[in-house]
Amino acid sequence: MASVLIALGGNVGDVRATFVKAIANICGMTQAALVARSSDYTTPPWGDEQQEPFVNACIEIETSLDPHALLFTLHKIEKKFGRDRANERRWGPRTLDLDIIAYDDVRLDKPELTLPHPRLFERAFVLVPLTEIAPDRLIAGQTPRQALALLSADGIERLPDLQ
Repeated sequence: MASVLIALGGNVGDVRATFVKAIANICGMTQAALVARSSDYTTPPWGDEQQEPFVNACIEIETSLDPHALLFTLHKIEKKFGRDRANERRWGPRTLDLDIIAYDDVRLDKPELTLPHPRLFERAFVLVPLTEIAPDRLIAGQTPRQALALLSADGIERLPDLQ
């Protein structure tokens, strides 16, 4: 079984309810065990800043799917929840974004998938929830905690737990 870190994000609709359903779909469709789930965080938009704030979270799962099969399944789940990758603008509004952050210690550099995620260490909106569940996991030579210490987390706020 591989230990996989996945980032979740969205800013259209009831994102937190979508996360709950999406995580259940991830575990069910990948025969994965949920190892850890971060809190949800409200975060400023990144890239295209003229849009609503995002909600972001991270999960850790254990799965026997290979990285490409996992990516295919995550894209199916995004589509199920209304994401249309072919017709959206880059960094624009979305119902659900699922990114593989790390898959064990696998390093891949293919057009369809780069592991670990190539912009992980630039994105506080991923590192804040990731630090909550895997602060000392070594990813590409550094830990989420170390990487986050080099970035500003201004505007990122932990949301209260869902009841």
